[in-house]
Amino acid sequence: MSQPLLEMRGISKNFAMTAALSDLSMSLQPGEIHAVVGENGAGKSTLIKIMTGVHEPSSGEILVEGTPRTIRGPREAQALGIAAVYQEPMVFPDLDVAENIFISHRDRGTVMNWGRTWRDAEAIVAKLGVWLDVRRPASGLTLAEQQTVEIARALSLDVKVLIMDEPTASLSAHEVRRLFAIARALRDQGVAIVYISHRLEEVFELADRVTVLRDGRHISTRPIGEVTADGLIADMVGREASDFFARETSHATDRTVLSVRGLGRPGIFQDISFDVRAGEVLCFAGLVGARRTDVGLALFGIAPADAGAIAIDGAEVAIDNPRRAMDLGIAYVSEDRRKLGLAMTKPIVDNLTLPTLPRFLGRLGLVRRRAEREVAESYRRRLEIRTPNVDIDVGKLSGGNQQKVMLAKWLHADPRILVFDEPTRGIDVGAKAEVHQIIHELAARGVAVIVISSDLPEVMALADRILVMREGLQMGLLDAEAATGEQVIALATGQGREMDAA
Repeated sequence: MSQPLLEMRGISKNFAMTAALSDLSMSLQPGEIHAVVGENGAGKSTLIKIMTGVHEPSSGEILVEGTPRTIRGPREAQALGIAAVYQEPMVFPDLDVAENIFISHRDRGTVMNWGRTWRDAEAIVAKLGVWLDVRRPASGLTLAEQQTVEIARALSLDVKVLIMDEPTASLSAHEVRRLFAIARALRDQGVAIVYISHRLEEVFELADRVTVLRDGRHISTRPIGEVTADGLIADMVGREASDFFARETSHATDRTVLSVRGLGRPGIFQDISFDVRAGEVLCFAGLVGARRTDVGLALFGIAPADAGAIAIDGAEVAIDNPRRAMDLGIAYVSEDRRKLGLAMTKPIVDNLTLPTLPRFLGRLGLVRRRAEREVAESYRRRLEIRTPNVDIDVGKLSGGNQQKVMLAKWLHADPRILVFDEPTRGIDVGAKAEVHQIIHELAARGVAVIVISSDLPEVMALADRILVMREGLQMGLLDAEAATGEQVIALATGQGREMDAA
């Protein structure tokens, strides 16, 4: 093999008493796509941050094109040709798309040539096979559009090593195919790509080699032709995967908890109608842009509907804000952990008890911190949130552990109706199985569950019924036992006939 573009030898990283990485060694060859997989908390995020200079290793050596280097920050990493596209999009909301793309460039001069900047930005975005107004403020971008800006920003740099951390989490199937084409083109030009994904089908389609991490340690590195999906999962979690996603018996009863008729917001979605029974899991399926999330936001009062009716236990209700929704027993687990889900700069305990804070107030209105901590610790143990204590800021946790904190926050609220929006986006196969089990347990307790998911196998495994949407319209309502994946996709793409199995 040729000289590696980037090589890590015996890298360890400790945070206080926690070992995030232990004696890890790996190399990246020119012109390869190298997948890195592992459960949340396996050390993938720490590995990325060391490669990009966010963290310096506690021990070990980094070589760039054979030369030992100390990478003291992201700017030094970029100067060495190392760039990253992170799992959670990070854009500057007050800047436009073009400014976000070129935010890291110093070669644009002190006076901005807007015509050149816009033309260059449009050329980069065009390579992604999508259309995006580069003069548009970033504050109004969807998650998928933010991800596009992140990828375009990385492509604007003269990269030698490109790290992609869950880059397809918010992309449509068409955008994923285009991303894969760009990744392969960069590989053919000699770029080394680190591809981190929990979607193993993407790993097998794209990667040349795959490295497995577990608990901060290197488990294996093999050519993709020498591994199987079951073998990867076994390496990742240390156990077999045969029963991870077995479909469970339905817990749906005959009692309707939530009834929605003709729900709509002009220009967003219209005429959405469905019921959810106690113990039922109703999944919303569809492609990116189907407006499923907007229905969830309406049910929780974040962006209330302008038309239609909502009834709970047969009584019509008006939901015009989240507090009203919470008072009615509705909880909403957002797909956007940073914006709507968690306070990233606050500790786990504060995040977990925020919706139920009145329960922890004493006679003088002071927070009973000991009671707060006891509850937070109980959920840390119950959901196996990987952190030594509940005083750590949520922003320092891995994506899967952040997701578990968000779940714990709403589980403690003891809701009657729980809306999960992309509950397993960006988390590993082991954590995904745990989230599925939580959903099953909630249904068994009689909670009415709505799951919004772009993961078709997840929909087919969880759902009692499936509501399919396309461009803000309800295309069909299917019984999950009788439905096929092909039927769901046909409806989601507008190729199938409208069906109703309600």
